[in-house]
Amino acid sequence: MTTLSGLKKQESGLFDVYPRFDVTPARAEGVYVFDQNEKKYLDLYGGHGVISIGHSHPEYIAQISHQLKQIGFYSNSVMMPIQEEFAEKLTALSGYTDHQLFFCNSGAEANENGLKLASFHTGKTKVIAFKGSFHGRTAAALNVTDNSRLSAPINKNNFDVVFLELNDEAALAEALKNKDVCAVIVEGIQGVGGLDAPSDDFLSFVSQACKEHEALLILDEVQSGYGRTGRFFAHQHANVSADIICMAKGMGNGFPIGGVLIAPHINATPGMLGTTFGGNHLACAAGIAVLDTLKKESLIENVAHVSDFLISELKTITSIKEIKGRGLMLGVEFDYPVKELRSKLLYDFQIFTGGSANPNLLRILPPLNITIEEITPFVQALKKVLK
Repeated sequence: MTTLSGLKKQESGLFDVYPRFDVTPARAEGVYVFDQNEKKYLDLYGGHGVISIGHSHPEYIAQISHQLKQIGFYSNSVMMPIQEEFAEKLTALSGYTDHQLFFCNSGAEANENGLKLASFHTGKTKVIAFKGSFHGRTAAALNVTDNSRLSAPINKNNFDVVFLELNDEAALAEALKNKDVCAVIVEGIQGVGGLDAPSDDFLSFVSQACKEHEALLILDEVQSGYGRTGRFFAHQHANVSADIICMAKGMGNGFPIGGVLIAPHINATPGMLGTTFGGNHLACAAGIAVLDTLKKESLIENVAHVSDFLISELKTITSIKEIKGRGLMLGVEFDYPVKELRSKLLYDFQIFTGGSANPNLLRILPPLNITIEEITPFVQALKKVLK
């Protein structure tokens, strides 16, 4: 059954995770997906910003295929040199060469372990988070997510959380003054919340305030990391460092991977964190392929180049209220809900875009290897729909 907005409701025994558009991708290549009838769609959403180096990248396929022929999985109870290779390449490309890397499987799991580390390190339980935040759907991550509807009674009020307005320095200083806070957790750019972001000045203030009040700074870069904003991590635009950096989405280009970078002053001892699937051979092969491709194809530089073009073109459309975000993590805000606009772009122009908690915001998260030529049809389609 398809609704008027083009969303399809499941009629089988399958659980509905999200409302679904009536499109069935059968294969994908680069910045395009193709349905079962070979109709071609421009992918400007990348499955929630997961596709970083493009669909079915040859290097990605080759490295995963090669690894699968050798060994696909064993637990973290044995030596795995591929993990060392992954960690060395990630810390080098990100600039966090002094941090340790803990592997897990998802963004929520990364944030869960980041919060746990902060509490282990400080011995405290109180956390500062921000309004509009989304950090995941597991227990601790939900507690610092600004949406109480997502929390079941069993995982509410696990620990004290203070939600502050983004970029309010006075409120942050007041919340930290008693030195009872174990961590401040903030997204490099809010994804689900609607592309609001901490300013560079505010991030500098947060960083210094955490040091002064013996709290750890956790940067949730699950969606805003891995080159999406034109730097490896979004917070690096502010020239600040974080104690704990959590990542996932673009890390595996579709293969489930999460990770936590841990500063050297945090005493993370063996057994403090654990995982069965995190850092498995196939995940590492996928992750190394992503890092190799980011570097070899200069994709982070490409992000800045394409973003400058796209933003300049969008600014010529007078019905756009505001353009939010950075790089290829952009939000295009209107004075009205974009639900029908997204459907028209998908069904009339074969272009995937995203939504957010802000119903008036169109979310743009294309693969990082997209070119100006490939993204231009989106601008043209938008102008036609909005005329």
